[in-house]
This record gives sequence, structure tokens and C-alpha cells, in this order.
Amino acid sequence: PLRITVYLLVIGYFFGEFMLPQYPLIYVINLIGIIGLITSLFFFFSGFNIFKSYDENPVPTSTTERLIKTGIFAYTRNPIYISFVLFHLSMFFVFGNVSYFLSSIGLFIWIDKIVIKKEEIFLNKKFGDEYIRYCNAVKRWLLF
Repeated sequence: PLRITVYLLVIGYFFGEFMLPQYPLIYVINLIGIIGLITSLFFFFSGFNIFKSYDENPVPTSTTERLIKTGIFAYTRNPIYISFVLFHLSMFFVFGNVSYFLSSIGLFIWIDKIVIKKEEIFLNKKFGDEYIRYCNAVKRWLLF
């Protein structure tokens, strides 16, 4: 997901800057975008640092020995994925580049319907009832 996120940022920049019209946004929207960028970095590094503190690899295809339920993971099961989507959406608010908005929607759908589903199947098989209780207590995307 990280590699796809970065590719989408680069492609979105070139596509949006040189092929699509710009939509200047009001200053308040730009400010919301800057706050969103800062928030996305907080989510990313909070999740990443907890993985590292437990000596776990944050790469989705890696195996895991424990279910992390502390820190930011007590509020959302996917803080790093939230950071990816929020970063793209915030880039749209800051720069008015429609490609960032479209990539945030596509990224959300791909991560939600494919990446997270695979992870949830793996974690359910590995941790069973403990993971089901965690899913019932903590939302996938912070608000839903």
C-alpha cells in the first residue's frame, strides 16, 4: 500500500498539474488541508512506531506474532491506512488538484475492499476470538 500511495501522489501531481484544470479553494479549505497533512503524519508515525516498539514488521505481507491493541490501535485498527487516504485528501485541499481527490477515493476503496479484507482474514485465522473481540471494540476506519 505504501508504494501504491507514493505512485498515486506522483501520478496525481503530474496529471492534475498539466492535464486537469485547477480549482482554487478558499483559504480556510487550504488550512484544513494543512491540518489534515499534519494529522496524517501523526497517524502514520503513531502506528509505525508502535509496530517497531513491539518488534513487528508493518508490511502487510509479513507475519505477526501478536495482536497490537494499544496506543493508536486502541482507537482504529488501521491508522497507517488512514494516514495514506487522509494525506491524499489533504493534498487536494491544499493544492486544489483534482487528481489527489480522485486518488484518495480510489485508494480508500482499494485498501478497504482488498487490502484490509485480506489482512482481516489472516488475523482472524491467526488470533481467532481475540481478534473478533478486538474488531467489535475498535472500528476499522476510526469513525466506521
